[in-house]
Amino acid sequence: MILNQIMWDVSPVIFKLGSLQIRWYGLFFALAFYLGYVILEKQVFKRENLPVKLLDSLATYVVIATVIGARLGHILFYQPMDYLTDPISILKIWEGGLASHGAAIGILIAIWMFTRKSGKSFLWTLDRLVIVVALGGFFIRLGNLMNSEIYGHITSLPWGFVFVRDGQADPRHPTQIYEALSYLILFAALLVYYKRNYKTMKEGFIFGIFLIVLFGVRILIEFLKEPQVAFEQTMTLNMGQWLSIPFVLAGLYLLWRTSSKK
Repeated sequence: MILNQIMWDVSPVIFKLGSLQIRWYGLFFALAFYLGYVILEKQVFKRENLPVKLLDSLATYVVIATVIGARLGHILFYQPMDYLTDPISILKIWEGGLASHGAAIGILIAIWMFTRKSGKSFLWTLDRLVIVVALGGFFIRLGNLMNSEIYGHITSLPWGFVFVRDGQADPRHPTQIYEALSYLILFAALLVYYKRNYKTMKEGFIFGIFLIVLFGVRILIEFLKEPQVAFEQTMTLNMGQWLSIPFVLAGLYLLWRTSSKK
């Protein structure tokens, strides 16, 4: 079967209970945290004979930091003036508007706070946590797809999506799916590597690979995306790409650091 184009007209709301709306974005966001917890418990903490209480503490730090960091990141990096004119909209995270770079910064701060009490090193914790963070990125991009947001330029490729709800008439790159599949592959690769090498791997190696691949993919796919905000239209590299470069450089530094250690 040869595709011509895909008409995408999915409602972001799954169902309503009175004034309460259950949205796909919120469902995928919650699912990312739930599955991340389960995978860490079954595949990491039990494998290394670590107490579940330690995971509960880590999960608490990460959930709070991810939500706050991602929301503040979007506000500060992309639409500061819009939220200043309507501050109450800052609380409406179920409508979207979360920045992965803000989430990354929030998680790094949370891990630093966690390691001060847990006795585990910063890089030890990150090497294990980023495995499920990659899976979380997969679910968040599926939520973006359901919201008909963060799509790409017009394309003639047979799998182009026409985002009807957003008023589009031409097929566009489904960049949400490109990113989601990239993050899913990264999750699977990191999990397999960890299971085979967790006893001997050097601290920071998995984290370094995660930074290079995830943010490297982000830089490449951004070339296919429509600008998220107006000021990006005149930029050679958009905001998402500029924010990704330091993370890729940090990943390269970690790989150099781990390879130079005996």
